[in-house]
Amino acid sequence: MTDAVGLAVIGAGYWGPNLVRTAQATPALRLEWLCDLDEERARTVLGAYTTVRATTSYEAVLDDPAVDAVAIATPAATHFDLVRSALEAGKHVLVEKPLTMSAAEGRKLVDLADRTGRVLMCDHTYCYTPAVRRIRELIHGGELGEVQFVDSVRINLGLVQSDIDVLWDLAPHDLSILDFVLPERVAAVAAHASDPIDAGRACVAHLTLWLTSGAMAHVHVNWLSPTKIRTTVIGGSRRTVVWDDLDPLRRVSVHDRGVDRVPQGPDQRREALISYRLGDIHVPALPEQEALRGVMAEFAAAINESRPALTDGRAGLRVITLLEAASRSIANGGATVPTKENA
Repeated sequence: MTDAVGLAVIGAGYWGPNLVRTAQATPALRLEWLCDLDEERARTVLGAYTTVRATTSYEAVLDDPAVDAVAIATPAATHFDLVRSALEAGKHVLVEKPLTMSAAEGRKLVDLADRTGRVLMCDHTYCYTPAVRRIRELIHGGELGEVQFVDSVRINLGLVQSDIDVLWDLAPHDLSILDFVLPERVAAVAAHASDPIDAGRACVAHLTLWLTSGAMAHVHVNWLSPTKIRTTVIGGSRRTVVWDDLDPLRRVSVHDRGVDRVPQGPDQRREALISYRLGDIHVPALPEQEALRGVMAEFAAAINESRPALTDGRAGLRVITLLEAASRSIANGGATVPTKENA
């Protein structure tokens, strides 16, 4: 049996309490500290009956030999310094998205984790949902055939963030999912954004991604929609999968429907006929499992097995690379920006 990993959660705001709850429900982890600039808030999150300590001192957490790892849930702009300090102190790190605010910073953290032999993992939570895991299996198992298109919509009313725009707030979810489920990478990005309420940052954004296979993916993120939609459609040459995260009875459906091209004659491209395939719709049974518990279990397993996590620092770096390319595209009026494979 492996001893439980001593963990400290950094940040008691929006996401930190969820990390505290799931860490305490993960047998492979032993929660030691909750660190926040507001110690009273940290104590409130922990409750009256707990052996977990609350503190405002990050240094005290890093100096504690009982702490093997930290889980960071603080504003994105603070990630680089907090992660770097933890890695330099010999701690494993789980950090919520985005990994950092620039690819240059992300690369430094990935290199530092390699040098120190520590696990650096990104909390790309959706990648640990049963739905996304099944979609990955369908694609990598060849059941969809070659991916022909992706259309992803993530819109809702709020929350308008004070430190990042809608692109950096919501798109990391979709980009991390695509990075996780698709066998190919993104070759180029074009993006458009708007700020119709004069918030001082983009509140609506549309991203077009060209995959290395030649297929196109589209991502729409929006803080201003009164209707909440969480839908992704991935079309393949054999089948199409639809993921509706808001439909508990039919989160994933696999459609044996599509368009086939039937070559005719010697000039096959010009003389091809189009046929429409109308087959069955299959709704696979999915277990009801909390994704964040999967994140915590994977973090502990990666540490104990001395291996990279499924959503490691390099996965986080790939997402940041795409976000930076999208931001450059927006700044240049939606111009297509090639992406460099930095991860």
